[in-house]
Amino acid sequence: MFENIIEQSAVLQLRDDIVNNKAAPSMLFFGPPDSGKGSAALELSRSLSCEKDGAWKCGCSSCGLHRVLLNDDLLLIGKHSFSREILVSMSAFLKNPSNPGVKLLFFRSLRKLLISFSPVLMEDDPKLSKMSSNLNSLDENLTAFWADADKDAASSGSALEKTCAALVKDALALEKEGFGSIIPASHIRRAGYWCRLAPNGKRKTLIIENADNMREEGRNSLLKLLEEPPESVSIVLTSVRREKIIQTVLSRVRPYRFLKRSEDSEKEIIRRVFQDSLSEKNVIKGGSLLSAYIDSFLPEDAGKTKALAAWFIVSLARISLIYSKKTGYGGSHKFINALGERYAPLAETLGLDRAVNGMSVTKTVLSQCGNFKEQSLSEFLKTCLEMIGSTARHEDEPDFIVYGDIFKKHIGEAVTAWDVLNVGAASVLENLFYKLKTSCAGVKACARSVNG
Repeated sequence: MFENIIEQSAVLQLRDDIVNNKAAPSMLFFGPPDSGKGSAALELSRSLSCEKDGAWKCGCSSCGLHRVLLNDDLLLIGKHSFSREILVSMSAFLKNPSNPGVKLLFFRSLRKLLISFSPVLMEDDPKLSKMSSNLNSLDENLTAFWADADKDAASSGSALEKTCAALVKDALALEKEGFGSIIPASHIRRAGYWCRLAPNGKRKTLIIENADNMREEGRNSLLKLLEEPPESVSIVLTSVRREKIIQTVLSRVRPYRFLKRSEDSEKEIIRRVFQDSLSEKNVIKGGSLLSAYIDSFLPEDAGKTKALAAWFIVSLARISLIYSKKTGYGGSHKFINALGERYAPLAETLGLDRAVNGMSVTKTVLSQCGNFKEQSLSEFLKTCLEMIGSTARHEDEPDFIVYGDIFKKHIGEAVTAWDVLNVGAASVLENLFYKLKTSCAGVKACARSVNG
């Protein structure tokens, strides 16, 4: 039970709770990205449904279905970085197709995506007709892929690569078309109906990833479910930070904290799970080795987006410090300096000239991204926010958390301006840069704005 989760004390507590029949009906797993929250939630689901002792290799029918994520008593909601996991898992499989462990890893990464498009959630969704072709294709081809275990191991490299490429093409198209940043309230309501139906086996599990990403209507539906959870259902929420979950929800869940793993443990995960090793020369200072390894399998465009986000952040940090000196703000600049130091090496890989003001930053970003005609500005901004949030979480500094909240507020407003209000990319970026620059002038100024 939880043998596949390396170096996380939270799973020891979870295991004790299950063994002693003290598992809470609703739980929150919180901690940094790639710390094992999602894997632990899936393992919890399998363990609670097990008809025997909960061992990973248990031969009961429930565990067999859970291991391949085909158990109808599992429902998964929320945006997840499926493409990262799918691409790194495919690479591990293609390197060693005869290894059943890496084939299962690749299969599960695709099944997680399909579960998120469950008919339970997608009924009457206007996007469904547009995505039905990719959904059906991925479902059928994935079933055939899993059934042909011996054939896959014996296939030539080119034939196997072609099979995997077709699976990944459908999967990435689904992720691009099917997920917004906000969990729809309708998904929470439909999940609530599903929870109240009797399970096929011992127990159902509802997993809501990044559960802080929902609006008031969705939170209200979630609260109703948490207030009276059916006895045969376990509900697991995940989030990067406990503080991002509203208090009324927090009061109804048992929290389990997942920590950033040590470098040795992350190397062991890469070796054991992905059958590989990591070159540390391209790892961002203070960042996760595991995250850097997984990100290295993203397409070139995704890598360029992250480098451009780093350049945007470093430019913002430098110009904010200049602005702070000119205006006489006297607050702490530790966070701004930390941003610059952490992302400067990645930003420099683009070979771009230094920007002198917000307007030049905007022009450079627009030119590098083709004025966002083919890609989403909101995704670029979310990449910036994820990187900034990673820095805010890296050190135990109260000022860093204040900065992180300020960035989340302003970038969230910018995403809304682009996605909902249809404001032009140039105006969104210029307005955002000005707001962030003035907020970054000093943590004291930030604190005043937060406190009103």
